[in-house]
This record gives sequence, C-alpha cells and structure tokens, in this order.
Amino acid sequence: MSETDLAPAEGEAELDNVADQLDEDDRLKPEFVSAVLDAVEAGDNDAARALVEPLHPADIADLFELTPHEDRAPLAKALSDLLDADVFAEMNDYVREDLIDALEPQEVADIASELDTDDAVAIIEDMEPADQREVLEAMQPDDRAAIEEALSFPEESAGRLMQRDLVAVPEHWTVGDVLDYLRGHDELTTDFWEIFVVDPGHKPIGTCALSWILRTPRGIAIGDVMKREQTLIPVDMDQEEVALRFQKYALISAAVVDANGRLVGMITVDDIVHIIQQEAGEDITLLSGAGEGDINEPIRMTVRTRVIWLVVNLGATICSASVVGLFQGEIARFALLAALMPIVSALGGNAGTQTLAVVVRALATNQLTSSNTGWMLFREFRIAIFNGLSLGIVGAVGSYLILGNMQLSTVFALAMVINSLVAGLVGVIVPVALDKANIDPAVSSAVFVTTMTDVMGFFSFLGLATLWGLGG
Repeated sequence: MSETDLAPAEGEAELDNVADQLDEDDRLKPEFVSAVLDAVEAGDNDAARALVEPLHPADIADLFELTPHEDRAPLAKALSDLLDADVFAEMNDYVREDLIDALEPQEVADIASELDTDDAVAIIEDMEPADQREVLEAMQPDDRAAIEEALSFPEESAGRLMQRDLVAVPEHWTVGDVLDYLRGHDELTTDFWEIFVVDPGHKPIGTCALSWILRTPRGIAIGDVMKREQTLIPVDMDQEEVALRFQKYALISAAVVDANGRLVGMITVDDIVHIIQQEAGEDITLLSGAGEGDINEPIRMTVRTRVIWLVVNLGATICSASVVGLFQGEIARFALLAALMPIVSALGGNAGTQTLAVVVRALATNQLTSSNTGWMLFREFRIAIFNGLSLGIVGAVGSYLILGNMQLSTVFALAMVINSLVAGLVGVIVPVALDKANIDPAVSSAVFVTTMTDVMGFFSFLGLATLWGLGG
C-alpha cells in the first residue's frame, strides 16, 4: 500500500481521536482533562503532548482555561512546544496573563510577532509598563512600531482592534496588475476578503471583493469593478459602535481611517464576533453588579467589585427602610400591613428589572435613540398599566381569600398598580438619562431602579393604608 493510500486513513483516525475528546457541545471531556493533568503530574510530558497535539488551538486554549490556576504553569512547561501564537490568540485574557507572566520578554515578543496586530496588542496592553517596554524592545522594529501605534489609541477603540496588514492598490491599476502584485509579494497578508482601492493621498475610495477580481478579465481597470460605497470606521470609534456597524451593514471587513481620512488598517468580522460576545456578557453581569463575571478573574478583583455594589445596595435598602419607619405607628396598630408590603416592593422591583433589561439592550444595539424615546416610554407605560392591573386583581383576590379584609385587599391592589407604573417609567427614564450623561446604564441603572421601586412600593402601600384608615 502506498503512502497516498495511508494518508487519508491516518487523517481520519486523527479526526476520530479528537472527536473522542469532545462532548456533544464540542467541549473537552472532564476525563480527557484529568488524563492530561495526571500525565503532567506523573512527569510524563511525552504522554501529555501526545494527548494534546491533535487538538485545535482553540481546544488547547480551553484546556488551560479548564485547568486549575496552580496547575497551569506545569502544564505550560510540559506543552511548551505546542503553545504557539494561535493558542494564545484563542485564550481567555486572565489565563493568558497567567502564562505570559511566566515567560521571558523575548518569548513573549516572539509570540506577539507571529500574531495579527490586534491579537498582539491584546497580549501586551495589560502587562506592567516595565514588562511592556522589555517585550517591545525585544521585537523587530516594524512590529514594535505597529504595536506602539496601536497602544497610543484609546482602550476598546477601533485603533486597538484593527489589523495593519491589508492590501491596498491604486485606482489606475488593472485587474491583471492586482493579480500580479498579489502573486509576486510573499510578505502580503494571507487573510483578507477584499482589496481596498486608494487615491494618491492613501484615502480609501472603494473596495473590491476577491471573487470579483478572480472573475474579471485582466485588462479591466480596478476602478471599473470596485464598489465605491463603503463603511469607513474612524480610528477612535468605540469597539461597541464598530460591532453595531458590522451588524447593521452585514460587513465582512471594513477600512479604518485616521482623522485625515487616510487608510490605516482594517477590521474583520472574526474580531467583531468576539467583541459582540464580550460586550453582551459584560452588560449581563454589570446589571447585577457582578463585575466582568469571568470565572478566571482573580478572587481579589471579584470581591472588590461585588463588595462595592453590595455596599451601594445596602445604602439603597436603608433609604427604603427609612420610608417604612415613617409609618411604624400604622404598622404597629395593624400588623397585617407588614405581611403585604414586601410583596408590593418585590414585584415592583421585578417589573423594573424587566423593563431595564429591555431598555439597556435597546440602547446597546442602537434600537433606542433620541427619536423614539418618547414612543418607548409610552409603550412601557401601557405595559405597566396592564401588568399592574393584572397583578392588582390577582393580588387583591388572593389576599382577600387568605386575610378576609376587603379594605386591605383594595389598598394592596392599588399599590401594586402604582408601583408597576413607577417601575415601567423609571426602567426607561433612568438608563436613558445615564446614557445621555455618558454613564454606562448597564453598570448603574439597577441600583437606582430597585431603590425607586422599593421606596415607592412601601410609600404607596403604607400611605394608602394610612389614608384609608387601616391603622386607626
């Protein structure tokens, strides 16, 4: 049997071996992770490498993320020859920082030099200034200049996200000139989907998809087949806004321009997928005050973030308790008030959180703007009325069946309606106001909304009870 006959069989066997290590959700099986770590602990590095070598770089990155913090350094040492730039590019930020700290500056520089500029920046930007300087000094001048330029842009901006390696050609070239240029320059980037056409000032004037170039006769001018309409990304644009543009216009790649409109880089959709996932996850965890919510985040950072918001919530709870204190006489004379008032505030808080989640998402995706804020407010007002009436009726009937007091049940129902309206209104007004003030509504809105619904829930219920004479 020839080598050509053996090759497909060997390839299929290797694929089967990788598939055996993954579960139905394409995650590494616990028994595989344990087998690798057991081999490392036993000092059998060859066995560990044999198990891991067939894996995709993303799966090797997952292996390190699934490994306890104290076992990552020995694992990295055992798999040193498999830890290439592709693995680091796929790795969780905190896990990558752990491994980078254990490497020499020259090793970090070698890895960064193999990466696209955006991935290299992601590795270097979080290092200590002294370590950062050492790594940059160990890099080749061209690579160092590109990284330093990227680091000069604001964090989470298009300048940090973009790649410098792209293909740009003048408008007067023919399709044949472009093909010859692509084939004759090995140093050009290999990962691109379109070519940018620039004027003499290096300002982008159009794009041309590779498929168009491949199907067009060589003698046709590139300016005759290019698409002049394009979405340009300012270099200082926030990455979240960049992601929204990619979503809105279904972009595969886009040119990044500086303040003078000159082409300085490009952003591709694979980077945007990561940004969308990152921003969505951040908003979810920030709404609860849990920080970034990354399970690999150092415990010290997690505790600090959560404690801050828990203290803020404690202050908000004290405000709510002070409202209850204003009516302590009525509560003492009619103890049943104490049984129902937490229900009013709790349901108001839940309703406010529902509205808040919708509004924060709408703001994040640009669905909610200045032009439709009034419509959104009226929409949530109508929803709040319906919800309040529904909860009020059900609550009144339930409390009457249990407590047998019609006046108390009526007050309970009215308070539910009032607090539901408050929840709907503040759930829109608070995040919109914070967004106008350039404060991230995902971070700060929840505390304000729950405080308002607690305070108004207690005040409306106990205030109506007092006016009704239930505590007399």
